[in-house]
Amino acid sequence: MSKSRRAFIRKMGAGLVTAGFSSNLLLAENTQSIPLAQLLSRSYGPNDTIRLGAIGMGIMGFSNCRTALQLPGVELVAVCDLYDGRLEHSKEVFGDHLFTTRDYREILSRQDIDAVIIATSDHWHDHISIAAMKAGKHVYCEKPMVHHLDEGHAVIKAQKETGQVFQVGSQRVSSIVYHKARDLMADGVIGDLVLVEVWYDRHSALGAWQYSIPPDASPETIDWQGFLGDAPKHPFDKTRFFRWRNYRDYGTGVAGDLFVHLFSGVHTILQSHGPNRIYSSGGLRYWKDGRDVPDVILGIYDYPETDQHPAFNLQLRSNFVDGGGGGSKFRFVGSEGIMELTGRAITVKRRKLPTAPGYGGWDSFNTFTEATQKAYKEWYESHYPDEPRMSEPDELKYEAPQGYSDSLDHWATFLAGIRNNHPIIEDASFGLRAAGPSLASNKSYFEQRVINWDPDRMLVMEEG
Repeated sequence: MSKSRRAFIRKMGAGLVTAGFSSNLLLAENTQSIPLAQLLSRSYGPNDTIRLGAIGMGIMGFSNCRTALQLPGVELVAVCDLYDGRLEHSKEVFGDHLFTTRDYREILSRQDIDAVIIATSDHWHDHISIAAMKAGKHVYCEKPMVHHLDEGHAVIKAQKETGQVFQVGSQRVSSIVYHKARDLMADGVIGDLVLVEVWYDRHSALGAWQYSIPPDASPETIDWQGFLGDAPKHPFDKTRFFRWRNYRDYGTGVAGDLFVHLFSGVHTILQSHGPNRIYSSGGLRYWKDGRDVPDVILGIYDYPETDQHPAFNLQLRSNFVDGGGGGSKFRFVGSEGIMELTGRAITVKRRKLPTAPGYGGWDSFNTFTEATQKAYKEWYESHYPDEPRMSEPDELKYEAPQGYSDSLDHWATFLAGIRNNHPIIEDASFGLRAAGPSLASNKSYFEQRVINWDPDRMLVMEEG
């Protein structure tokens, strides 16, 4: 066994030990980890309880409330939604004690609420986040952080001025799998990075945002004007209300829903601020149901060299009609191997590039005369006696423990940030550095041009 192979096995083996001894880990930016089991074993008195208000009780509203309530010292006090049925169901799920309202400002005015979940349509994220922080509330805001590129810096400013804890809800940034991948990349496990390929495909009606619409949906049960906010005026439309992701007036399309997760993962693993050149293409290929966003989108991104990583290229893809394949994968390609991530596992395959060209295989060597081939072999082996011409790659895997939840870790990070100033990785600046390239992908698609992006200042660089 070679020295490099032994070092590789030791490096991956350390990860396997880490994965096996604890069910969940809360990882901070400095790579120190706090076992979540310790957090779960603590008890909190009334003065230490974090009281939540939830604004937007759709899919992610209910999901975030359920996750938060798994952690000790958390109480759900109030919920807000614009559809009466969801307010009623909130009481069915979480108890009749809940205060319910259609007006989010009533949540922000309550003195007994410490933090809010913002899980509304995208076009309300910046408004409510800023108002909540100014009202003295900590904020857990669903991704993408903003609806438009020019909204992000106001959220960053509000976070800095108020000092409130603000975290965006892309849970990958808190995953032990992604943190292990970050450490492996920092150690150079695949050599020099040259390319990253990522995809997130779906193949179902619900996966394409064809969400159910309740039979009692009407202007009486829905606050339509409250939903519109600063969006263009439009007559009541229950489809737009319940399937808002399909419309640019309220959502950010595939890029805002899924690309932002992928950018968050890539930026966590590579400790990157983002790309500086963005181009996307795609189209509305199948779901021609009135939506005005594509159901297939592909992006190409140039990342500049930084102190954290070399220059490399990123390819993203999301397809809502993928023939039933589905799934998501990250593939990091380097000079000495590849690293692949699925939701809970890492696979590394290493094959070091030879320093000499070698011979054989798909090569002009096979077109030489037999005498020339013999002479070439003798010359090569005398000059490169230790150079292997072909080798099978090393392959080892890292897998998170059974039952591991990155969502639970992400919520534990947020609560620890409130209680003891624990580092928040996905703060407003990180949130904009993930949302920015995603929204710039939409800009590129609709304007059919390359977008130049400043990843440090988080701004579109207009030409001219």
